[in-house]
Amino acid sequence: MRMHRRSFLQLTALAGGGLALSLYRSPLAVAQSPEKPPELTPQAFIHIAPDGAVTIMARASESGQGMRNMLPMLIAEELDVDWKDVRVQQADLNEKIYGRQFSGGSANTPMGWEPMRRVGAAGRQLLVTAAAQTWAVPAGECTTKSGRVMHPGSGRSASYGEFAAKAAALPAPDLASVKLKDPKDYCIIGHSQQGVDTRKIVTGKPLYGIDVQLPGMLYASIEKAPVFAGKVKSANLDEIKALPGVRHVLVIDGGITPAAYTPWEPGMEPGVAVVADTWWQAQQARKKLKVDWDLGPAATQSSQGFASKAADLLKTPPESTVRRYGDTDAALKSSTKVVEATYEFPFIAHVTLEPQGATAHWKDGKLEMWSTSTLPGDGCALVAKTLGIQESDITTHMVRSGGSFGRRLQNDYLVETAWIAKRVDAPVKLLWSREDDIAHDPFRPGGTVGLKAGLDAQGKMSAWRQHFITFGDGKHATSGGGIGQDSYPAGFPPAYALYTSMQPLMLRTGALRAPGDNAYCWVAQSFLDEVACVAGRDPLEFQLDLLSNKIAPWSSGEHDAVGDHEPTGQSVLIPERYKGVLELVAEKSGWANRSKTPGRGMGIAAWFCHLGYFAEVADVSVDDQNRVTVHRVWAAGDVGSQIINPNAAESMAQGGIMEGMGHLAQEITLKDGKIQQSNFHNHPLMRMRQVPKIEVYWRKTDYAPTGLGEPTLPPTLPAVANAIFAATGKRIRTLPLQRSGFSWA
Repeated sequence: MRMHRRSFLQLTALAGGGLALSLYRSPLAVAQSPEKPPELTPQAFIHIAPDGAVTIMARASESGQGMRNMLPMLIAEELDVDWKDVRVQQADLNEKIYGRQFSGGSANTPMGWEPMRRVGAAGRQLLVTAAAQTWAVPAGECTTKSGRVMHPGSGRSASYGEFAAKAAALPAPDLASVKLKDPKDYCIIGHSQQGVDTRKIVTGKPLYGIDVQLPGMLYASIEKAPVFAGKVKSANLDEIKALPGVRHVLVIDGGITPAAYTPWEPGMEPGVAVVADTWWQAQQARKKLKVDWDLGPAATQSSQGFASKAADLLKTPPESTVRRYGDTDAALKSSTKVVEATYEFPFIAHVTLEPQGATAHWKDGKLEMWSTSTLPGDGCALVAKTLGIQESDITTHMVRSGGSFGRRLQNDYLVETAWIAKRVDAPVKLLWSREDDIAHDPFRPGGTVGLKAGLDAQGKMSAWRQHFITFGDGKHATSGGGIGQDSYPAGFPPAYALYTSMQPLMLRTGALRAPGDNAYCWVAQSFLDEVACVAGRDPLEFQLDLLSNKIAPWSSGEHDAVGDHEPTGQSVLIPERYKGVLELVAEKSGWANRSKTPGRGMGIAAWFCHLGYFAEVADVSVDDQNRVTVHRVWAAGDVGSQIINPNAAESMAQGGIMEGMGHLAQEITLKDGKIQQSNFHNHPLMRMRQVPKIEVYWRKTDYAPTGLGEPTLPPTLPAVANAIFAATGKRIRTLPLQRSGFSWA
């Protein structure tokens, strides 16, 4: 990341003579938004109190990714303080002070790696300068360690707190000129650090959005139509108002008009909000609601209809060309062998363990919110627009959430809470039920992909043709349903064509962990395995050969590489890094010497997304009833030169693999516009007994560190699916597994 003259530490003396260090950085596109963000204001703070206590502000929201640890760790390392002595404090939302505050797209690591370290290094330099002036010695003779400045020549030593006030008055150093530590001297980076919230989490302390309690708080629950954006025609409101504990019953018009394309943040769905003294009372009152709904045009939708339409579209010429080079049709005609298949993947829900909800208090024309959003700035803007107030009249406290996986990038529940709060004279907590959370999720959209690949006489790929059937209005793909020009294996086959066609969808969709890639990897890597099998070649050797066959340069789209949200350019996918993780995981898993026993097999897959590379091998057995057991997964990752917090990184990789396994058995289906799933019994998560042994290995390369939230997940699906094929000879071309005749043991 380039640093400019504006990228200075801004210094302010705090009350009591403390030192505050503020980071400015140049704009960088937010991973989940194609718009370029505005010029950013101060984004990270260090407070050194006179007694030497160090507090580092956590600017990003936290939903389990470890941002509250990782970003402060970078500052603390270069500041040269002991991590055990650092206090981390969650910042409130104030993008005029902190800059863009978000968690998504595995972007906080690459965005924060250099600037955050330079903040810490600049702080250390200021403290050394202040000490040198106080002691009348050259600054170059001073050293630091564990929050102290030392002058070995005279034997003097003092806490940072003694120099905080003087350091605050010194001119700020240029961030580009500060000296960073040699990585061999790291004491915090690269060493496993316990999460700052871990003790509170395991002892059940209130940390999460669901835990917020305010004096006089009321509780809200919303009944919505079983069909997307269905409106209230009439309801027994007076009867509900008379029930015990019920304070308010409010009809929400919502304002969403169902159409072939639903934007990322359409606002509130219509419904009836019940506000009561307790959430239990609100829920019990909801059960007695009798609503006559105008279900609207979305009631005509069904999963069967989507599948039928997709099959028809595959038989007709594609509507759009995403990317094409070479003469694919001619190459296929001249190929020695042509492999053809259709892959189908379903809608799935996010199913965060903490359902959606927020707390808000409207008082004297201003709003105070307690938000679990991972895009809280966007949420604040949407709330202001909905309520007709200024963003400056909203105070947002960022509260830890019990999972996001992309769900909390959208702020519908936050707007609902604010809308209700403005209409009642008390603080209000809105809490969705699990059934609400599944039925009204912004789902990962499903898709159907028709594929053809050609092989020459030597068993090398000669052509790749892909027709992706997604959802949208013909001009705009539904949120999470687009595909980038550089989606792998683009650029490697001698002739390549990627086409799309769309069918209308009146439903909310959104970004699910590794958006797009969580499905496209399964399709591409499964089909590559299929093509390798037809060629009579080892899948690993086949793919390494393909990666050595760079044909076309990366496209020059504005923000699109894989999925909807990555930069393009010659250096986006680096084949040597991709090959490196494949070779490492093959070595660790003993791929070359794998046994080939009926009923048991190993599968391999890899993917690049969100600037990270991961390859995985799954060892799977299938019994005579087609019940699948995954015994072990080996994973190899390349996310750059440093693993900032190794224990957290390994946990993140394991979590991504487990979630990827969960995707294999999940689906959302519609009938007459209604979601047919309601809870974990028919939209299941992995059970502990089903989780395999997972081994994670790192291939460190000379690139700046990148994030881990997304890239660990996608290869899991094809690695397991390819292992099932190796064990049974049956190819998984339709998800979930149940639709291909398999189930988890």
